Amino acid sequence: MMLSVPPKVTDRAFARLAEINDTADAPQALRVAVEGGGCSGFQYEIKLDAPGDDDLVLEGQGQKVVVDSVSLPFLADAVIDFTEELIGARFTIENPNATSSCGCGTSFSM
Repeated sequence: MMLSVPPKVTDRAFARLAEINDTADAPQALRVAVEGGGCSGFQYEIKLDAPGDDDLVLEGQGQKVVVDSVSLPFLADAVIDFTEELIGARFTIENPNATSSCGCGTSFSM
C-alpha cells in the first residue's frame, strides 16, 4: 500500500481559523472532508468540528485542521488555503488528485 502525502495547510488558513476561534465560545478544529456528490462526483465539506479518533490532525499557530481517514486518500498532497476575493472569502482546496473541478469550487472528479 502506498503511503499518501498528507495535505498541507497554509499560514493564511491557520491565521483565519485563529480569527474565527478568537470570537468563538469554544475553539474548534476545521474539518475538511470529501463526500460523494456535487456536480463533478465528489465534493468538499469544510466545517468547524471536534477532532475524532481516526482523524489526521494538522496543527499550526495553535490551531487544528482535521481530516478523517476515509477522506485522506482523496486529499493526498492537497493544499488547504484561505482566499479573499471580490466574491467573498473562503477556505479553498488545491487538489492535485482532481482531474476536473466545477466552477463552484467545492466539487471535483478523480
